[in-house]
Amino acid sequence: MDKKVKKKFNTDVLIIGGGINGAGCARDLSLRGIKVVLVEKNDFASETTGASSAMIHGGMRYLQYNRTTTYHSCIDAGYIKDIIKYNIFRIPFLFPIKDEGIKSWIYLQMVESFFSAYDKFSKLKGGKPHIFLNKEETLKIEPGLDKSIIGSVTMDEWGIDPFRLTIANILDAKRNGAVILNHCEFIDFIREDVAIRGGIVKNLITGEFYEIKSRIVLNTAGPWTEEIAKRVGAKVKLRPAKGIHIIFDRRLVNYAIIFTTIDGRSIFIQPHQNTTILGTTDDDFYGDLNDHRANIDEVEYLLQACERFLPWIREARMITTISGIRPTLFEWGKNEDALSRDHKVFDHEELEGIIGFISLAGGKLASYRLMAEEVCDLIAVKLGNREKSKTKYYPLPGGEKKVKAEELARKYQIPEFIAKRILFKYGSLSERLLEEATKEERNLIVCNCELVTLAEVKYCLKYEFVFTLADLSRRTRLGMGPCQGCNCMEKALFIMAKKFNWDFSKIREELKRFLDFKWKGTYAILLYGQLAQEYFKMNKISTFIYNKRNEEKKI
Repeated sequence: MDKKVKKKFNTDVLIIGGGINGAGCARDLSLRGIKVVLVEKNDFASETTGASSAMIHGGMRYLQYNRTTTYHSCIDAGYIKDIIKYNIFRIPFLFPIKDEGIKSWIYLQMVESFFSAYDKFSKLKGGKPHIFLNKEETLKIEPGLDKSIIGSVTMDEWGIDPFRLTIANILDAKRNGAVILNHCEFIDFIREDVAIRGGIVKNLITGEFYEIKSRIVLNTAGPWTEEIAKRVGAKVKLRPAKGIHIIFDRRLVNYAIIFTTIDGRSIFIQPHQNTTILGTTDDDFYGDLNDHRANIDEVEYLLQACERFLPWIREARMITTISGIRPTLFEWGKNEDALSRDHKVFDHEELEGIIGFISLAGGKLASYRLMAEEVCDLIAVKLGNREKSKTKYYPLPGGEKKVKAEELARKYQIPEFIAKRILFKYGSLSERLLEEATKEERNLIVCNCELVTLAEVKYCLKYEFVFTLADLSRRTRLGMGPCQGCNCMEKALFIMAKKFNWDFSKIREELKRFLDFKWKGTYAILLYGQLAQEYFKMNKISTFIYNKRNEEKKI
């Protein structure tokens, strides 16, 4: 192995896994002055974090099973809302009740009581108290609902872009001294008797191996946490659960709507940025963690529940699905939906006598900061560091000051609607992004569906650890809109090819990688009208490859 090692690092903590938990821990530790190396195999937030419901929510559903989880979620949601204000938006929810006789009115009273209890927690995150709307009031604000309702109850949650939240934490960690290694797979541990002293990782882009020596290894690998722990004889027991969402091509509803499925679970449909999300399922998962996708049964399960309240939903255009695996803590004898979403810190020195190895498992997006603080408190004690966590007080990059869209538009001569989109993703960093770009780059649109400019693409390639087209999509939403990349992937590929000096074979390889990434999302909805777009996409790609090959032959 020594002969293959190209780089060596010495650090205090090696973090395995760059989802929101790993990113949050890297930020927390680096703000305490602790040296960190963070490694991620695929891309930041590309797995469980990116497949979430894109909400910093209060865990209303968990109130039935675990009030502590709801309390922690609401508390932390309040902190997260304050440290990344530019990327947060309020999502009003409706919980409509169908007219099914006297039992509907009894059910309505139960729902009102439940939301009254949740109000006490919701205020911790800046939520508004619930109110009851009668049938006429409900249909006035959401006319697409089935007319058989008797009314609805309201609530609200905070929406967010989970990819931008994760990269903001990573950028702040880097700003405070952390070393960030994207597309680097953890290969093996470095051991000294019963102590773990770092690990060997492989850069999947270059093929190089890196040796990272550390005093502590922190395992935040999400669904892979159990597998990583097993390599050193440590025990972390998870019960992985698969959840999927369906994405529609536009905003179909004015408000998010909660309804129940055939088996009594609560799911939702909500407008999110330029699309609409319907989700989610919750099923035990026994398959390959590296290869999962939605299936037709899961799509039908969500549509069946949704059409009871939105009868026209099957006429809407689905553009993709998202599949993710929750790293839920193991419990026997419970329905998946009733499993705790709480987290647990595993100090393997205390549990198995393995020095220098800690795992963080379970939890949810809305309480990532609190989870990071807890495990980093433990790490700080072990390292003799007396600094307290600062993550609840210090704004994330871009949140240091408020910038107005109209002022940004005027100063950099761009349309105000583009300024608003850039501000939502980058906050006050938008000034740096636009300052470094030419007037042409600021106004040249690469992705029409999501209004991604050339200036934004170049900025992400320069500063945000982007190495693949899928990475760029997660940072900017390029290719996430109605065309799903049909009209922008060629332009983006040319930009990246110029940046990284790719030849034709590399461009074709990257195109295939991106299409494989997209195929996982469209596989389950081909029979719902998506097949036509796939044919259109294949035709465009064939033309693109043919032209590019001929162009290279001429050269």
